Amino acid sequence: MSEEFVSVPEQGGVKIIPEGIGKPGHIYTIAQGRSGMIGVYKLETRVVSGSGKFERTGLGSDREAKEACDTAFRYFKANSRSISSCISTSTRDFLMDVQDINGVGLTGELALSAYVALCSASLGKPVMSQMVVLGSMSIGGTVNKVGELANVLQVCFDSGAKKILMPMSSATDIPSVPPELFAKFQISFYQSPEDAVYKALGVE
Repeated sequence: MSEEFVSVPEQGGVKIIPEGIGKPGHIYTIAQGRSGMIGVYKLETRVVSGSGKFERTGLGSDREAKEACDTAFRYFKANSRSISSCISTSTRDFLMDVQDINGVGLTGELALSAYVALCSASLGKPVMSQMVVLGSMSIGGTVNKVGELANVLQVCFDSGAKKILMPMSSATDIPSVPPELFAKFQISFYQSPEDAVYKALGVE
């Protein structure tokens, strides 16, 4: 008569963000959802032959989330050459699916991570293992800092993240994070959307 415990994902027994390198175009981000709670979002992006269309699924009728993804695609089309001359936005279609993993409601803070996902998929290069991309951006590419940084990093840790890509503007909020929590991660800072892409993909 022995008692055994079986881990199931809903109870956090298995980490949401798995170990190992993921597929190109697959990005995890963590932000405040529509419910006010902080949750994990997974973006899965594929690139197929086409004529430059952008299709997004998983967003339902959430206007802010749709606008954030559209902002990312417009910025991507306008600035893809600054990432790589081999990215074609006119002979490919881009398919993005957004998953609200914790069910906390969608978020409008998807533009920066969606941009990284588009670049990752287009280049066929995955982001670094167990990395979470934090922060958002405006239509002009201005990077916005992370709200509730300490709480966001706690969700990062609980979800299995080991590497954090964070906007430089959030550096001023680091004193609000318990040192023992901050020490759990390998943190990289980025200054611009392009800088975020290079650091997420581990290229100079």
